[in-house]
Amino acid sequence: MFSRFISLIGENNFKKIQNTNIIIIGLGGVGGYVLESLIRSGITNIYLIDNDKIELSNLNRQLLTNKNNIGKYKVDEAKNRALTINNSANITCYNMFLDINNINILNNIKIDYIIDCCDTINTKFELIKYSIKKHIKLITCLGTAKKLHPELLKITTLDKTSYDPIAKILRKKVRDAKINNKIIVLSSEEKIIKGENNILGSTSFTPGVAGLLITSYIINDIVKK
Repeated sequence: MFSRFISLIGENNFKKIQNTNIIIIGLGGVGGYVLESLIRSGITNIYLIDNDKIELSNLNRQLLTNKNNIGKYKVDEAKNRALTINNSANITCYNMFLDINNINILNNIKIDYIIDCCDTINTKFELIKYSIKKHIKLITCLGTAKKLHPELLKITTLDKTSYDPIAKILRKKVRDAKINNKIIVLSSEEKIIKGENNILGSTSFTPGVAGLLITSYIINDIVKK
């Protein structure tokens, strides 16, 4: 199954990938593509956290969704899809909303990387603090809604972000908490597009590219070629 990928990175690096433990928080437009590309890259040990159900409005951008699974829990659909790609994967689901009151559940999980694709700023901040405290690598996805140009997405550090209202709030929280660590983020340099009717505009391609960039960052960090 992975012969073409192994030919690129080598057997030893592929074993590193298979032995890596990753948790994804949030399985929406970005998180779904992260999961898909991680599974297709040989990541075997994955933990998923999300408490949302699939809605009709998700169909335009979320890889996990289709007309037949509306109303079903995202974690369940994500696991089912991943296992149809690699039935040897070890996928553990947590159907829950992660916040300050239950974040210590992560203490029970062996984690090498935290991938934050959730929409809640307070949860993002708690994950930043947790990853620093526990010395776990973290990448935080910032806003991909109201954006039309995925070529302006990049992986950078929180202090170097611009045109991102989520980043602005997180930067203040980090400053107020006197956190000096470099926080790795996926962010867009594109200015917000207001759109029409006060609807949170979104595309299929901007969150999709964001998810693929995150997986690229993780895999290259493991392999370090």
